Amino acid sequence: MTLIIMSRRSDKAPTKSAPRSRQSFRQRYDDLEGRRAALSARLRLLGEAAQRHPGYKRALTLLNEIYRREKLPRRLAVLQAAAFLIDVLEKLGGSA
Repeated sequence: MTLIIMSRRSDKAPTKSAPRSRQSFRQRYDDLEGRRAALSARLRLLGEAAQRHPGYKRALTLLNEIYRREKLPRRLAVLQAAAFLIDVLEKLGGSA
């Protein structure tokens, strides 16, 4: 028994969705650096009590060492993790 597989081709060319306008590498890099600078500023504005909290040092590590070690696509996730820690430190306020 022989199977014959016929492909179905239409006369029309496949329609592609409209190409998304992608930012250039430099634009994405600059956006991420701007976010990192803003988060660093928020972290510095926290009081002395927050600086004694272990989360402060971890957020600082995320914003500097780990951020620089990661490639561009992963840096956004690192910034989100740092933002979460900074939010927690801000909510703790003086009770840290």
